[in-house]
Amino acid sequence: MLFNSYEFLFLFLPATLAGFFVLSERQHVKSAAAWLALVSIIFYGYWNPRYVVLLTSSILVNFAAGRQILRCVLDERPILARRILIFALVANLSTLGYFKYANFFLNSINDVTHTGLHLSQIILPIGISFFTFTQIAFLVDTYFGKVRESNIIHYTLFVTFFPHLIAGPVLHHAEMMPQFARKATYEFRLDNFLIGLTFFSAG
Repeated sequence: MLFNSYEFLFLFLPATLAGFFVLSERQHVKSAAAWLALVSIIFYGYWNPRYVVLLTSSILVNFAAGRQILRCVLDERPILARRILIFALVANLSTLGYFKYANFFLNSINDVTHTGLHLSQIILPIGISFFTFTQIAFLVDTYFGKVRESNIIHYTLFVTFFPHLIAGPVLHHAEMMPQFARKATYEFRLDNFLIGLTFFSAG
């Protein structure tokens, strides 16, 4: 779903804004954040529903790894924290490498050795680089004590927030999540809405 498509402009975006501000108006802040996370996953799945499993699995694994790293940091067990971080980094980069380069390496080997090695056609998941490196940054920040995220909804929203999920940039947790912790974020303001609409229209 492109940002300039009719589906986005006249269906997805209005429904997203309406749901968010209705929930916010009723003081359901957690539900409003969960709504944004849910519609962001739907936005991603619109392209290829099969890769929602990849995205959600990546979120769950990295969130769990982050929790374990944080626990080790707080308990002053730096060696174990480092091992978990290295394991998580290898898992993230291996997954990214498989989808981006597996066919390339097999084709290169086949060209050199004249063999017929092959995998089933691998379709590169859209935005995989952005959500992978975003989570790697989160894990590293957690290891260095800059992040203490324990809310799975907030973490999911941090990773999947649809305006940056497929087009970037890579965000740091500390840059984004404080915005969703502020009460003012959940209050509808006409001036903010018009400013945002102006930027969106210009884009």
